[in-house]
Amino acid sequence: MTKRLPLLGGLCLIVLLLGGLSLMAGRVWAPWSAWTDQTDPRWAIIFELRLPRTVLAIAVGAALGLSGAVMQGYTRNPLADPGVMGVSSMAALGAVMTMYLSLSLATPWLLFVAAMIGACLGVAVMLVLASGTSGTITFILAGVILNTVASAGVALALSLAPSPWAAQEIINWLLGSLADRSADDVWRALPFILVGSGLMLMLGRSLNALTLGETGAKALGIDLNVTRVLLAVGVGLASGASVAVTGMIGFVGLIVPHLMRPLVGHQPGALLAPSALAGAVVVLAADILVRLTPSAAEVRLGVAMAAVGGPSFLAMLISMRRKLA
Repeated sequence: MTKRLPLLGGLCLIVLLLGGLSLMAGRVWAPWSAWTDQTDPRWAIIFELRLPRTVLAIAVGAALGLSGAVMQGYTRNPLADPGVMGVSSMAALGAVMTMYLSLSLATPWLLFVAAMIGACLGVAVMLVLASGTSGTITFILAGVILNTVASAGVALALSLAPSPWAAQEIINWLLGSLADRSADDVWRALPFILVGSGLMLMLGRSLNALTLGETGAKALGIDLNVTRVLLAVGVGLASGASVAVTGMIGFVGLIVPHLMRPLVGHQPGALLAPSALAGAVVVLAADILVRLTPSAAEVRLGVAMAAVGGPSFLAMLISMRRKLA
């Protein structure tokens, strides 16, 4: 733990610096003087628009980074994350159905509930299927199936949208963005992200034991049933709330643990907190960049992450292949 303190401290400092920059950066620059002058029009921009956006960027980035680290540690598979394994797609399917049925307009909180139910259901199904000796392979196959089914459901809802407005709403949401988020969005999503993250942080010892295999973990006194329940609920709550409030943002949970793993000695339990902080750094930095990109309309955060994450993922796979060769 002592060896990780400089890393955690450095990541916290970067989060604070990027958080301050996020409050200032945008189409309208907001200097420090505008932070205390309520008569300055930029004060409203800072505290009513950028502060909720910054808080959500930190929370969502931490949730996605932590979820990826937990999923990779549990499956002992470096390619696992809520997006690749179908969890985010299941959450998206639940949220899209509320928009398709126009339920999100009358009762916005239903979108969050539907997204979290979808995410928890997806994780629970995969954990049940992966409980045998060939759990990792089964887990991957189950994730591919869930991702395919959920993506097909989203495509079906989009093609059968009752109106062009509903179709446009679904498309805009799926692209992923933190624009126009308010304090209400923060209060809806943050409690679920905090509870889910707290449950996942409790899994450090179990994930370390699972490096010995399920038999070895049981010999060390780890209750695998409890571990699966905590993981399913934790990842479901955190990723479900994140998807519900931002839409689809991929590659954070996949790439961030790989960046942090060499710095913590390849221990799954030690990887959790650094991955959460690094996830917050990545999403904050990406959100600042999309705001500063010179374009007629703001680039969607999910699109930007995919544009950067795709090549990064490919480079990571090439590097892994060379090491194994």
